[in-house]
Amino acid sequence: MRPEDTRGTGGDGLPVPMAWLYTEYTADELLRTGDLMEPTTLEFRAGRDALALTIFLSDLLGDAPLSRALSEARVDELRLLTAYGVTWRSWVCERLAESERRAGPGDPDLALARAAWRWLEETELLAADLDAIVPAPWEPVAGGTLEGEGEVQVWTPAWQLGLPLGHLAVHLC
Repeated sequence: MRPEDTRGTGGDGLPVPMAWLYTEYTADELLRTGDLMEPTTLEFRAGRDALALTIFLSDLLGDAPLSRALSEARVDELRLLTAYGVTWRSWVCERLAESERRAGPGDPDLALARAAWRWLEETELLAADLDAIVPAPWEPVAGGTLEGEGEVQVWTPAWQLGLPLGHLAVHLC
C-alpha cells in the first residue's frame, strides 16, 4: 500500500504493509483479551502469527476489503478456519500461492505473511505430551515404576501449538 500523498518524497514512497499490520494487531488483541498466555512467550507468538495469517489470508482473497470489526459472522468464520481437524496447513499453502499469483512484485503485506508462515512452519516448540502424563499417586503404574524413566519431550511445529491457541482466543471474544 503506497502512501496517498507523496509530495516531497519524489513519488517513490516506501510501501507500508498496512493490511498485515492490521491483522497482526487484531490477532494480538484477541490473544491479550483472552489472557491465555504470557505475551512474551513463543507460544503467544505462534498463536498471534497463526491467527493473523488466518485473518489476513481470508480477507486477502475475499470479496470485501479488510474487516474493521469482528462481526458475529466474521468470528464464526474464524472459528471454522481455526477449528481442530480442519486442514488449516493446506488451506494456508493454497491461499499463499494464490495471493502470490495475484500480488504485485515486492508486496510488503505478502512478504510479512510469508515470513510469518516460514516461522510457524520451521520453528519447533516443546509441547506437552499428554500421553506421558503420570498417573495419580494412588493409581497403580502399569508395567512397573516410573523411576528411571526420562521425561518424554515432544517437539512440534509452532503452528500446531499456535492454531489451537488462536482458535480458543476467537471463542473467547
